[in-house]
Amino acid sequence: MAGNGPAGDGKVSRVFLFDGAQAQEITLDQFCMATQDAPFSWVHADGWKEDARAVASRCDHMPEAALSALLAQETRPRCTLMGHGALINLRGLGAADDGLGDPLVSIRFWAEQARVISVSYRPLAAMELVVATMLAGKIRDPGDLIAAFAQQITEALDPEVADLGDGLDEIESALIEHGPAEARRRVSEIRATAIGYRRFIAPQRQALERLSSAESEWLEPDDRLHLQEAADRCARMAEELEAVRERSALAHEELTDLRAEQMNRQALIISVVALVFLPLTFLTGLLGMNVDGIPYAHEPWAFWGVVGMCAAMAAGISGWFVATQWLKR
Repeated sequence: MAGNGPAGDGKVSRVFLFDGAQAQEITLDQFCMATQDAPFSWVHADGWKEDARAVASRCDHMPEAALSALLAQETRPRCTLMGHGALINLRGLGAADDGLGDPLVSIRFWAEQARVISVSYRPLAAMELVVATMLAGKIRDPGDLIAAFAQQITEALDPEVADLGDGLDEIESALIEHGPAEARRRVSEIRATAIGYRRFIAPQRQALERLSSAESEWLEPDDRLHLQEAADRCARMAEELEAVRERSALAHEELTDLRAEQMNRQALIISVVALVFLPLTFLTGLLGMNVDGIPYAHEPWAFWGVVGMCAAMAAGISGWFVATQWLKR
């Protein structure tokens, strides 16, 4: 892996050890030089750094397929059991909106007894919260770590998904203020965001459910409970995102109809104005012919007489349109 990617200037690999009583963060060199494995260790590698493959390959029993999947750049949420370990891919909100691709950042785990290796290419918002939990001694095995990430990811995503629905409500209530053009743009943004979220949240639910039911020694009953809870929240968010997507499509259609109605009304007004001036144009064109025999051509009052006749015709035609309520149809 070359170190020239978008996250090439990020942190190097981080290593956390739990010795049974407390947790601490050590350097990668100290981890590689250790001759005895700790009761639980967690190594997080930056995928853009050269040491990512070296860190991942430290797991002697990791299958080659798992190693390739762990270092893959494009991933979808999944849970694949491989021998004594499991490969888990999750997606969560990024630490910053860098505009480098999908709105949800991926993190990959290889979990086995007493050890977890994780790899990410972009910073995850939940990372520092999980690190703080780890250093507080509340994460003592791989199941605790995966469950902590799943909980933090779903807790951060939940309000974001709720905001999408609230955004649609605000658009509908402020439609008159913003107008259909601005509302359509905002609806399109919400719909695109909902589709992007749902593309990963739906399979993430399946991955968490599969992991919670996996027969692994490093998964404790409370870990399975937390994973199932996170899966249930993902299921609810997926359903809400689907509802947001459908509501956005309906709102977009309604806004399109409203804009078409406004254009039809404007076209009607233009047509009414054209109909008012059509006979006037005919009269002035008729009297403007450069031929002999035009009545009253040499009378001093002829000009004002024609103007008065045109005004009377315009008033009569306009009055007829008002009386018949054409503009209210």
